[in-house]
Order: sequence, then C-alpha cells, then structure tokens
Amino acid sequence: MMVRDEADIIGAVLDYHLAQGVDTIIVTDNSSIDGTTEILEGYASDGRIDLRHDPVQRKQQSPVVTQMARDAFTIHGADWVLNADADEFWSCTGSDITLAEAFAQIPKSIQSFSVPVTDMTGPPAADGTGLQRLTYQDHRTLDSLAKVGLLAHSTHDAAHIGTADVNVVQGNHYVSIGSQGAPDPEFEIGVRHFPWRSWAQFSNKVRNAGTAYESQTILTPSPNHHGMRDYRRLLEGTLRGSYVLRHPSAEEIEAGLASGEFVLDEQISRAVASPTPDLPFDAELEHVERILGGVVEAREALRKEVELRDAETASHINVLEAEKAELRALLLTRDATIHSQVQRIRALEAYSTELRNRRIVRAADALARKLRSH
Repeated sequence: MMVRDEADIIGAVLDYHLAQGVDTIIVTDNSSIDGTTEILEGYASDGRIDLRHDPVQRKQQSPVVTQMARDAFTIHGADWVLNADADEFWSCTGSDITLAEAFAQIPKSIQSFSVPVTDMTGPPAADGTGLQRLTYQDHRTLDSLAKVGLLAHSTHDAAHIGTADVNVVQGNHYVSIGSQGAPDPEFEIGVRHFPWRSWAQFSNKVRNAGTAYESQTILTPSPNHHGMRDYRRLLEGTLRGSYVLRHPSAEEIEAGLASGEFVLDEQISRAVASPTPDLPFDAELEHVERILGGVVEAREALRKEVELRDAETASHINVLEAEKAELRALLLTRDATIHSQVQRIRALEAYSTELRNRRIVRAADALARKLRSH
C-alpha cells in the first residue's frame, strides 16, 4: 500500500491484516506530515512491515505500487499479492476463516481476480477513525447516491499471483495479469472500505489529492472525477456540507435498513479498535451543514441539467444547420438543373424556329418557281 496522512487508521489496518495472516506488508509512505510516518516506523523497527519512502506527491501511485507488487515476489517470495489502500480491510467473505487460510485454498492457476469493494457508512463526525460508528454497508442505488453528490460506489480491487513483471494501474483496480477464473464461493474475498471517516480526515484527503493532481502533467482527470469535484467544493467552501450530506441521518439509516440500502456489518468494529476517538458534530451545526449540502447538490444538479439542455440545444442547432445546408445544396442542384433545362428548351425553340423558317423559305421558293413556269 502507498499511504499519505492516514494516522487515524493506518495502525488499525496493519494490525488487522497481520492478524489475518498476511505474511508481509510493503508500505510506501508518501511524505506524510500527520504522524503516519512515525507510526509506520514503529512497525518497521521490529520487522512487521517493509517500509519505503517516496517524497514525490504527483499522483505517481501506479509506478510505485507496481514496484512494490513486483518486490513482493522477487524479494519476499509472495504467492499472492493484494494491492490495497490504507482505508481498506480485506477478508474472506465466503466463510469465517482468515485471509491466509482462504488464499491457501485459492489455486494460483486463477492468476488474478477482481475483489468487490463495499463502502462503509454511518453518521458523520468532526474527527475520529469511526470504525465503531461506520457500521453499515452502503448499497444505495445510483439515483440515491446522486442525490447526495456521489457518482457511484467504489470500484473493485485486484488480487494477483506473485510475479516479477506485473503492472498495476492507477487506483489499484486493475492489473496486467489476465484472470483465469474466480475463487470458490467458500473462499471469496471482499474489501470493506472506509473512505470518509471524519471531516478532518476527509478534507485533508481532498486537499492532498487536489494539490497532487495540480502539481503533475501526466494524468488529466475529468472535471467530474470524484476527487476533482470534491477539490472544487473545498476551494469554494462548500465541501463540509457535501461531506455531511453523503452520510445518512438516523432517520435515513432506519429507512435504509428496512429497504436494504443499508446493511448492518460489525465485523471490523468488533475486530479492531479505532486509533482516533470520535468527535461528533454539534447537532445544530450538522443540521445546518446537511441543509447547505442539499443546496449545493441541488445547484449541481441544476447546473448539469442546464449543461445537458445546452448540449441538446446545440445538438438540435447543429442538426438544423446540417439540414439547412443540405436543403441549400439541394436547391442549388435543382436551380442548376432547371437552368440547364431552360437552356435546352430555348435551344430547342431556336432550332424549331430555324426549321420553320427554312420550311417557309423552301415553300416560297417552290411557289416562285411554279409562278415563273406559268
């Protein structure tokens, strides 16, 4: 994993996966300044992790993670490699066994497979890791997500066999090794994802990602990329309302549990403690921010609708212009045809007149000859 400013959760993630039987954890610290570096050094000092340092902050995740994935095989002899983020907890979801026990039963002939990622949610907070607060699997529909400013659920991760020539795509979602199947249901692997743990953590994450994208020239994310959208909101001062809005209220949780959009899941909350205690929002502040977040999303939806209508209008105009140009070309063609036909008619009339005149002349000559003969 490659990490930056994850002090509120990194210790819990490392402890959890070591308890799951993971043999080696390679971590590259991306110049953290919130205490993450010191936490990692504590784990590295007694050999629990292989710690590296990369001071560059230009969204170079793909080459860094690719090198770690290759080293997992060439240096540590890994049979399987999991490319993870610092806010992810991997586990066997098919049965109550550890990761090590599950992967011991997954044939290496599969080579690689996709690992579904489930976002965990719950009430918002000003600060805190929130593992005991964010205890609901988020299965909201895309329409429900759109209403709170989210485009989609998290993309799957990838697990692959150890090899010296693997390439890991930016984001850890895809690898260059083709999949030859999937684990048996009993040994299925899944990820519980905690991306928005607190306002303090989330706002710092958005700021770090946005400035990193701005400082490089290789990657060109879409303005609608979730990170860039959030960074835009941070700069305009509306991000906190968006953060609060994407977390369900108590009433929404109750309704979501009844509908199946939320599913209670306390596996991580029971397995590991939260390094940073929760600091709840003031109830009135949370209420105001939720309203402001709704206003921001309504404005965003209106902006998208206007853009869509503008695009549709522009498309209609383009179609009309094309039809007008086609009609103009058709009229020009018909005008040319009519002109040609008129010219032909005039030529025929001239020729007819000429023939008529010749006939009259011949008749007059014949009459003159006849008169002379008499």
